[in-house]
Amino acid sequence: MHDFLFGVYPYIATGVLIVGSVARYERDPFTWKTSSSQLLRRKQLIIGSILFHVGVLVIFFGHLIGLLTPIAVFDALGVSHGAKQLLAVIAGGIAGAMALAGGLMLFHRRWTDPRIRATSSFADTAILVLLLAQLVLGMGTIVVSLGHLDGHEMTKFMSWAQRIATFRSGAADQIVDVALVFKLHLFLGLTIFLLFPFTRLVHILSGFFAPLRYMFARSGYQIVRSRRTRPLEDRRRAFDTVQAKRGPTATTPAE
Repeated sequence: MHDFLFGVYPYIATGVLIVGSVARYERDPFTWKTSSSQLLRRKQLIIGSILFHVGVLVIFFGHLIGLLTPIAVFDALGVSHGAKQLLAVIAGGIAGAMALAGGLMLFHRRWTDPRIRATSSFADTAILVLLLAQLVLGMGTIVVSLGHLDGHEMTKFMSWAQRIATFRSGAADQIVDVALVFKLHLFLGLTIFLLFPFTRLVHILSGFFAPLRYMFARSGYQIVRSRRTRPLEDRRRAFDTVQAKRGPTATTPAE
């Protein structure tokens, strides 16, 4: 089971993330949104959203750079394993606390406001709960990491991630003896990747790819279609008639 969860499951999760995201964008592009509830209740949204998003972005890129950068690069730069571990604990702890505080504010807002709860789907609430659970596990790994400040425990996860990324065998063997909280953290993270295309998390990709698509892949001018069913000439004649009746100061068109 260990070999499957940490040797095979990562490819299943990332495969579903990539293929599922592309399929959703091609099949249902108008669902590619977060369905903002700002108009329903602005309180808690701004502060909670900023804390949550900044914290999550720092954590994501910290994991990405920290796990996928070859160990030889850190050695060449003179960054010891202990220094890297200490940096990860401090930066990850601050970012994790920010994200957790912001996430709890957003969850409280979504769960306690009847209007927001009524307009929220099951997936909206469930993915937020999973993200909060992942943040709690992440904070738990910091407690364990404080007992391994030599940094050698972290190199196990770097070897695992780099073997997965380069399709080398034996990835699961690299983390076979790590603490359970680390394994739960990895498994839940992969599960969130698996669920990514089916939730509001897809809007994260827009922040990275939408500007590129707008600049380089746009075929021409954006087409805007009116929802009005009456022909333009009919609306113009109706407007002229109403304006004539109301006098020269009337400026409101007839719908």
